[in-house]
Amino acid sequence: MVVDDHPMWRDAVARDLAAEPGLDVVATAGDGDQAVRRAKAVAPDVLVLDLNLPLKPGVQVCKELVGANPKLRVLVLSASGEHADVLEAVKSGATGYLLKSASTEELIDAVRRTAVGDPVFTPGLAGLVLGEYRRLASEPAPSNTDEPKAPQLTDRETEVLRLVAKGLSYKQIAERLVISHRTVQNHVQNTLGKLQLHNRVELVRYAIERGLDDE
Repeated sequence: MVVDDHPMWRDAVARDLAAEPGLDVVATAGDGDQAVRRAKAVAPDVLVLDLNLPLKPGVQVCKELVGANPKLRVLVLSASGEHADVLEAVKSGATGYLLKSASTEELIDAVRRTAVGDPVFTPGLAGLVLGEYRRLASEPAPSNTDEPKAPQLTDRETEVLRLVAKGLSYKQIAERLVISHRTVQNHVQNTLGKLQLHNRVELVRYAIERGLDDE
């Protein structure tokens, strides 16, 4: 589903995506309220979302829809490369952030990767997000004696988690561990379920907080 308040841009993006084999554009929307209503009605796998929307900002749309459906993948497609906008989008549940200066080929690749759970960022922005997570992880956590014990992950799940934290794609992890792409996806999904997390961005933060990216 494509959400943008500029009709010509929205239609062009929808047309380019729909022309690709295996990609179906199930709906479009031009404002935040319309985006929430239509997304809840058609339940897309991937939401290509602009941030600057009338009636309801994109980050609020993202927060509402991901909150209602944690399996939804949100790829922000924005003209803004401001660090604050990127971080706010990710904190609202977006799994990727692409600038509108990206080529059609880059957009199509980003949508396909977002659909399988890969975090996709315009070059330079991924480092920004990881840096912010490292900063947050370095801050002392509030003590809570009632905090439940951390779920037990298998050795293989921990190994995959460590590679996810280093920023490797599913394909790269599969090649590194000599296993199939599908097996990597299964390990990630099992780990998300055990840790009660919603997407790979949250998984990266979890791993960084525990220093797994440095091991």
